[in-house]
Amino acid sequence: MRPSEQMRDLGVVQRGAPVLAERARVFDLPTEREAAEQAIERLFSSMERIGQVHPFAKGMGIAAPQIGIGRAAAVVQPHAAEAPAIVLLNPRITDRSGEEDEQYEGCLSFFDVRGMVPRPLWITVETTTLEGRLVTTTYERGLARLVHHEIDHLDGLLYTAQMRTGVVPIPVEEYRQTGLIYSCQASAQVDQSWRYQVHEAHGLSAAERGVQQ
Repeated sequence: MRPSEQMRDLGVVQRGAPVLAERARVFDLPTEREAAEQAIERLFSSMERIGQVHPFAKGMGIAAPQIGIGRAAAVVQPHAAEAPAIVLLNPRITDRSGEEDEQYEGCLSFFDVRGMVPRPLWITVETTTLEGRLVTTTYERGLARLVHHEIDHLDGLLYTAQMRTGVVPIPVEEYRQTGLIYSCQASAQVDQSWRYQVHEAHGLSAAERGVQQ
């Protein structure tokens, strides 16, 4: 079975589906808190199923459109075993570095290939809490890459849209985990309590500590 077929069988929407090319609809929070919580719960459940059958060395993320929900929610799990998952609701990049690096990325929605993607070394992201508060976080290097990848999904973009002209993805067999594990960092600007609250509420399993996007 091809990797993309395995992901499809695990409930991941595959490339070509209209929901992946549409901008996700934002949540009106706290009015739509219940809908946001349901979307988050489904994302964590999907991550757990995927993590049980496929190890990820560089971190994992999944956006709501990838499970057929056209709403602005995503979850990112850094590669470090002790790192809590990051929940992104209505995320918006407000600033980014002028410097970039290039790394291979994979996508659960077309998992047979990997592509070399340039990304900013850091991004600042504004998100909304379930209570409707705005919080701002600056993510660096590998974690910035993971978060940016998921925000692209919510904007209706796949990573191929970010690749340089003339560069094409390579088969996963050729990739074979090329490159270093992403160095994941985040600034202390964000209110961490909400992130831990969501993480604890959904109880990430050990299987989710491996991880991709």
